[in-house]
Amino acid sequence: MQLPSPDTDRGNIEVEDLLKILLGLAVVWLILEVVGEVLGIVGWLLGPLQPLVGLVIVVLIVLWFLDRI
Repeated sequence: MQLPSPDTDRGNIEVEDLLKILLGLAVVWLILEVVGEVLGIVGWLLGPLQPLVGLVIVVLIVLWFLDRI
């Protein structure tokens, strides 16, 4: 088993970038909540799927930031 050397860079994402991602996710989640409340039928249709929609958005944003899309 080979251990990584201490001078290797394991992650290139800075704290500010992670905070931007979290802020963006919070804004998207709030927008989804407002749309769900304003359009009750959307909230009713996506009721059990809201966590899944949130997870899909999180995955898409992370993939976009990592240049995988």
